[in-house]
Amino acid sequence: MGTTTIFCESDKFCKEFEPRWEQHLLESSLKRHRRQEALCLSEIMTIMVGFHLPGYRTFKHYYLNYVLRYQRGYFPGLVSYNRFVELLQGSLVPLCCFLTSRFGQCSGISFIDSTKISVCHNRCIGSHTVMAEFAARGKTSVDWF
Repeated sequence: MGTTTIFCESDKFCKEFEPRWEQHLLESSLKRHRRQEALCLSEIMTIMVGFHLPGYRTFKHYYLNYVLRYQRGYFPGLVSYNRFVELLQGSLVPLCCFLTSRFGQCSGISFIDSTKISVCHNRCIGSHTVMAEFAARGKTSVDWF
C-alpha cells in the first residue's frame, strides 16, 4: 500500500469524522486562537500509518531518515521532529477511530505467543503485591513460570 493510497483513505475518513468530532468536543470558557497547522490531520495520520510499513524500529529514525528525506514531495508542509511529536497528541483519537474502521474480518485462526514474561525471580514473588490478586504460577509447554 503506497503513501498516496493511505493518504486518500485517511483524508476521506477525516472529511467525515472531523465535523462530527468537533460537535462532541466540550467547549472551553477561554477563547483560544486556533491557527492553521502546517500539516493537516490526514497527513499526520498517513505518516503514522506509514511508520509501520517499511520496518523501522523507532519512530524518530523513521521520521528523520525517511519522511524528511524522501517523502517531502508528498508532504510539502513538513515540520521538525519535535513539532511533529507535539502534533501527535491531537491526532490520537482520530487515528484510533480510523484504524478501527479498517479492521478486516476474522478468519477464525488466531496465533498466540506462549513465551513467558519473566517478571521477577521466584524468591521475590511473595514481595510483589501490585498484581497479587491476578498473578499466579503456571506452566507452559516448555517450563514452569
